[in-house]
Amino acid sequence: MMPAWLSQSLPPAVVLISLLAAILIFAAGEARQRFRIVVNLLAAVIKFGLVVWIGLAVMAGNELEFRFDILPRLELVLRADALSVLFTSLSALLWLVTTVYAVAYLERDRNRARFFGFFSLCVTSTMGIAMAGNLFTFFLFYELLTLATWPLVVHSGSREALASGRLYLRYTLSGGVLLLAALVWIHGLAGDLNFTPGGFLAVHAQDHGVQLRLIFVLLVAGLGVKAALFPLHRWLPAAMVAPAPVSALLHAVAVVKAGAFGLIRVIEDIYGHALVVELGLQLPLLLLAGYTIVHGSVIALRQTNLKLRLAWSTVSQVSYILLGVTLGGQLATIGGMVHLVHQGLMKITLFFCAGIFALLLGAKSLDQLDGMARRLPLVSVCFTVAALGMIGIPPIAGFISKWYLASGAIAVGQPWVVAVLIASTLLNAAYFLPVIQRIWMRSPPADAMPMYDHGRLVHASLVGAAVVTAGLSLVIGLLAAQPYSPLAWVISVATEYLP
Repeated sequence: MMPAWLSQSLPPAVVLISLLAAILIFAAGEARQRFRIVVNLLAAVIKFGLVVWIGLAVMAGNELEFRFDILPRLELVLRADALSVLFTSLSALLWLVTTVYAVAYLERDRNRARFFGFFSLCVTSTMGIAMAGNLFTFFLFYELLTLATWPLVVHSGSREALASGRLYLRYTLSGGVLLLAALVWIHGLAGDLNFTPGGFLAVHAQDHGVQLRLIFVLLVAGLGVKAALFPLHRWLPAAMVAPAPVSALLHAVAVVKAGAFGLIRVIEDIYGHALVVELGLQLPLLLLAGYTIVHGSVIALRQTNLKLRLAWSTVSQVSYILLGVTLGGQLATIGGMVHLVHQGLMKITLFFCAGIFALLLGAKSLDQLDGMARRLPLVSVCFTVAALGMIGIPPIAGFISKWYLASGAIAVGQPWVVAVLIASTLLNAAYFLPVIQRIWMRSPPADAMPMYDHGRLVHASLVGAAVVTAGLSLVIGLLAAQPYSPLAWVISVATEYLP
């Protein structure tokens, strides 16, 4: 077994490493570009190594937890469990890849120190959310995430970016107020905020059923803002004025995943699925998730700007996570939880590719993508793999998620959910296949812009990042049945919650 001092040190270490990177980057300023790049990459590599170490420790049965008293009966708790390892692994891996991409993408940009400083603070917040052992700790890092991501959204300083930033703050800070109200209410009612598999509020259901229903609404609304649940999702498409690395981060691992991860914690660790059903909350939440899935896809179909189409796709796809966890049963829960990883890999690939199309060729709208495969063949392959995965074409990772969700819906007697998944899949095909057709089956226009020369290293870094995430989307689908795959890990997580 691991020594006590080490088991207490690892959870805060994985959070603090990116905080240290942020401090060093801010202190170095704009002039020391090489130092900033080294700090970024070194911190990302160290964090990934720490997460792997923590995952192996959790697998070996070690209990990793750090506690610090803030007030009587109110603690800061960082804990590594199987569910937190799932999220931290995704975050650490994609932070490393996105750092390589962002360094290249922003090579000629202004205010890079500010960008990468807040970029590191964003990762600090995400890791804190993943490692949070109680709702109070979760709330602290959840709000820090809002403050850390706002400067990234408004990075360009344009009027449009500032307007989007204000909208982002209105939504996210309002969600934070609702979450705080729920936190205080739960603490007053139960005197406990610690995440517990199966939930800790069930003992209060008989005497406080009405209060628990109201608290649940506050929690879903507070977390639903970042998870882009209808009708709390309008900030997400507006935030697409941010640079491509920010868009990738927002959609794949940071903000929307923080909201989705929080909803998993609420259903599995605060209420417990049985209590959600007992209070009559399951069906309304399923309907909300199902509507968001279809609504996001329908709006995506209308978009002619590539990043906006991808943004509305995220509104739809993230609700798969909530759908699976709310359905309950092992199959559906596995499908929802594993989509946390699968959607992250596929969506970050799509945003990487969209950023490359825009940076190198000035292509931002769909009609500018004609013949893109002849000009950027490898990037086009990556985009195609990720898009087909989003549709659910086997053996790419997205197919695994949809298979488990559909099987789980039938297993728990909710066949109408399968109709939602079929409708969503058809809509996915309707808004992705025409893009693929333009990329591969049309000729470049005669007045197409020449490719911008950013140098071989920049080009290789941008394309390499997309190749890594697209390759992982394919590999984890092909090897889903193997030990140590995301699916295998999620199966063990779901078994813990639903033995």
